Amino acid sequence: MSLTGVSSSNADVFGVPFVELLEFPIEREAALSVTAALCRRHHLLPIAREGATLVVAMADPDDILALDDVAAATRLRIRRVAAEPSDLANAIDRFHRADDELSDLSNTLVEQSDVPDLEDGPAEDDDAPIVRFVNLLISQAVQDRASDIHVEPGERALRVRYRIDGVLAEVQSVPTNIQAGVISRLKIMADLDIAERRRPQDGRINVMHAGRKIDLRVATLPTVHGEKVVMRILDTSGSARTIGDLNMVGKNFEAFRAGYTRPNGMILVTGPTGSGKSTTLYTAIQEVSNPSINVITVEDPVEYRMSGINQVQINSKAGLTFASALRSILRSDPDVVLIGEIRDHETAQIAIEAALTGHLVLSTLHTNDAPSAVTRLVEMGIEPFLVGSALVTVVAQRLARKLCDRCKKPTEYDEDYLAKIGLLIEEDETVYVPVGCTSCANTGYRGRIAIHEVMTITEEIERLTVNRSSASEINKVAISQGMISLRQDGWNKVCLGLTSIEEVLRVIV
Repeated sequence: MSLTGVSSSNADVFGVPFVELLEFPIEREAALSVTAALCRRHHLLPIAREGATLVVAMADPDDILALDDVAAATRLRIRRVAAEPSDLANAIDRFHRADDELSDLSNTLVEQSDVPDLEDGPAEDDDAPIVRFVNLLISQAVQDRASDIHVEPGERALRVRYRIDGVLAEVQSVPTNIQAGVISRLKIMADLDIAERRRPQDGRINVMHAGRKIDLRVATLPTVHGEKVVMRILDTSGSARTIGDLNMVGKNFEAFRAGYTRPNGMILVTGPTGSGKSTTLYTAIQEVSNPSINVITVEDPVEYRMSGINQVQINSKAGLTFASALRSILRSDPDVVLIGEIRDHETAQIAIEAALTGHLVLSTLHTNDAPSAVTRLVEMGIEPFLVGSALVTVVAQRLARKLCDRCKKPTEYDEDYLAKIGLLIEEDETVYVPVGCTSCANTGYRGRIAIHEVMTITEEIERLTVNRSSASEINKVAISQGMISLRQDGWNKVCLGLTSIEEVLRVIV
């Protein structure tokens, strides 16, 4: 076959052709003809086979030992091509997950009669099987874009699950006789007390992955079969999100922007845990933050550090609660205040008063839709006339998995079914379904998008609030005034080819 994607301009670097791996159609069978361990050790990947010749992309085509190892493993002639190291690393990650290496390591640990007991102190040897096993678990999770790692002890096995795009998936199940070593290693990395197994503990792990700094927030929980460890992955080196990354379209974007660009008032973002509320607030803060205004946040905990703003972390043991922190913040001359969550009457009262006295207040609340946020504040004991006066905009949101751009496939649905679920498809619109490929780990989805419902507090809605009207009455008026419901915004994003019908129905009841 002829090598499409080969650049002759870079051929002189190593005296061999140069391949743009992002454009080159890598043959799966060729890529898997060499083990993952060998590919990672020598930074290479077979990309095509021409009869008895294997075309191998290499970061260093002059590495004779690597060529000998590949030739010995495949018993084929080797044809070298050069590739960009970063593109090569991404290609290796696509075709070679760490699962096989993790399985080999767990088998090695089980076969060893002296499984290391890490309770005597941290393992110093980075090549120790337990250390490599834990490092691979974390590395694979970051590579898979997981948000959480669950290490769960069971009666017969230690189960490892990743939460990817909001859905948990099992990636490893290993025998229980390495359980103590794995959990102790994680506790040591998080600087936790490895001798304490009867009470929950919290800690933090900092690691580097592909030149990026990754923070992991660690929580242990004693269960009947041992300690469960959950690690929340926080990529602190990622570029700041822009308002465009929120996928707000049309009226929703205009209404939200009109809210956060005001000098005062309260903006609430509502939704269940894990629906991206904090990300939306951080993005709004990023938009309004500049050297001429004082931005202060109070959070529990501070998940993402942002430059140019003052972030306060709640510490209940020291008496620093949302309410007490807010009182101090309001004496610190703020222009914009971000409150991680409104949980009680006291916090809600101070936040409302701050919004009425010239501050822009942003916060989150746990409600299913935007109109319910109004009634929830009233139920917390806030006077309805204060809620109506202070509240400016309410955003309800959910996170849906985004279709993989490489493998999504157009399809047609039965018209009766579409009418039943309320989806109207125009002639120039196409609905896609997930397929699955190496780029999305065969799930059909890669990444997530937000689905929004943005309600602006108009005079009529303020009047309904003062009259203590129900959330359903407020909802009817808001929709009559142009509010797009969560379900309708989901259908809009289905018609844009961003997600699937099934995914919208999964996240929006």
